[in-house]
This record gives sequence, C-alpha cells and structure tokens, in this order.
Amino acid sequence: MTKAIPKIGSRKKVRIGLRRNARFSLRKSARRITKGVIHVQASFNNTIITVTDPQGRVVFWSSAGTCGFKSSRKASPYAGQRTAVDAIRTVGLQRAEVMVKGVGSGRDAALRAIAKSGVRLSCIRDVTPMPHNGCRPPKKRRL
Repeated sequence: MTKAIPKIGSRKKVRIGLRRNARFSLRKSARRITKGVIHVQASFNNTIITVTDPQGRVVFWSSAGTCGFKSSRKASPYAGQRTAVDAIRTVGLQRAEVMVKGVGSGRDAALRAIAKSGVRLSCIRDVTPMPHNGCRPPKKRRL
C-alpha cells in the first residue's frame, strides 16, 4: 500500500485570497453583441462552438469538453446541443450567420439548438473543407 502524500503547510497559514481548493472562474465575462457569426466545428471527437462579431474577433467559445462531457460523449448530439445553448446564452445574440464545419454527429443537433434559441439566422453555410484530389485521405473508420 502506498503512503498518503502529506499536505504542505497548515490551514492556519493559508491566506484568505489564496485558498488551494477554492473554485473560481477562469473566463472573463463575455461581451454582449447583437449581431455575430456562430462557427460550429463538429469532429468525430468533440464539438466546438465559437461566437465571433461581424469582423471575426472571438467573443466567446464553448466546447463539449468545457460543458462537462468526457471521452466519446463529447461527440454525441446531446453534447453538441448543450454546447450551442451554453455559447448563445452567454453572449445574448439576436441575429447571426452560422458556419458549419465537419462531419461529426453534434453538428445537426447544435444547428437545431441555435435555431430554437430565438436567434434570427440570416444564413447557414457549410464550410467543410473538401479536397480537390489533394493528399491521400486516411483509412475509413471502423465502428
């Protein structure tokens, strides 16, 4: 059996502002914008939603991993839906364009969640990169 690692220092010496196990938010509060672009990147492993202003500067981003999903559940449709709701609710968009990239299963669910959230969509564009006979693709996935 292994020995327990002793704690360094006692609780009395820890200053109030520097508690070890204190939970705090690493993210800044997101800017509020009314018009923007929502980028949905859905891969086989994760779903990432990025909200930018019309100039392309990132305002807020969210991924299935930051929403609390782990391993293969990050690529599920439910994770894509939760990620989209989290990103839009934080920013408070009213009008948006949507750019969808990738072939993951979270892509359609994220798109449905964006449409349901009350944001007026001006256009939905698929920007998945398509090779014009470039590099040889990797072998097909076996499930």
